[in-house]
Amino acid sequence: MLSHETAAEVHGLIDKTSKIIHITVPASRNPTESGIIPGVIIHRSRNVRSQRLPPWMLPRTPVAETVLDLVAASKTFDEAYSWLSRATGRRLTTAAMIKEALAARKRMRWRGWLVDALDDVANGVMFPLELRYVRDVERAHGLPTARRQARRELASGVRYLDNFYEQYRLCVELDGQSSHPPEQKWRDADRDNDNLFSDGVQTVRFGLRDVTVRRCVQAARLAVLLMRRGWDGAGLRSCGVGCPVSPG
Repeated sequence: MLSHETAAEVHGLIDKTSKIIHITVPASRNPTESGIIPGVIIHRSRNVRSQRLPPWMLPRTPVAETVLDLVAASKTFDEAYSWLSRATGRRLTTAAMIKEALAARKRMRWRGWLVDALDDVANGVMFPLELRYVRDVERAHGLPTARRQARRELASGVRYLDNFYEQYRLCVELDGQSSHPPEQKWRDADRDNDNLFSDGVQTVRFGLRDVTVRRCVQAARLAVLLMRRGWDGAGLRSCGVGCPVSPG
């Protein structure tokens, strides 16, 4: 059956045509014994299950299985997470269905991380940048838990906010293409607030550097801002040696 990038192409999980055809066969089969098949990569698996399709359609791995195959082949966890978010974001499968497929596999790379990541996906954490914010900024430093992809009706129309701390009227938006210095983004927060909201909600924008190399600095600043807006600081903690975040 079609699998990996080829199945992903057929399912609509990827838009770019794969130059290689990926086929999965039962572990007991070895189609390449008679020679290499040009342009085709054969995968052998003990857990082979084709999607139920009409007989005139090419057999293929189900979307959830396809996602796990691509996750297992990923070079980094960010790349792996992008497959989860893409499949669920395009509504081709659900986090629950991927979890079910994961439970049926005896061996799976990053199993523990995947279980947690699927919980995050189910709660609206859609992209690797968002995962880094939740994991390395918010949770690692004991900050309050935001609502993910929170729906807000504005004068300009409906908008979905990456991280909305509703109780504290604070929004953290993530921008993977952002190139502005972190300090400038904090100074621009009030201007964003004037442009987007009329009910006292302040917006802070983070880029990739803010949730990686500057994650502790930005967590400390975010904690100060949250406390100014009513948070009691309960649970705030340092993530390790050299971290500027401290309780109280």
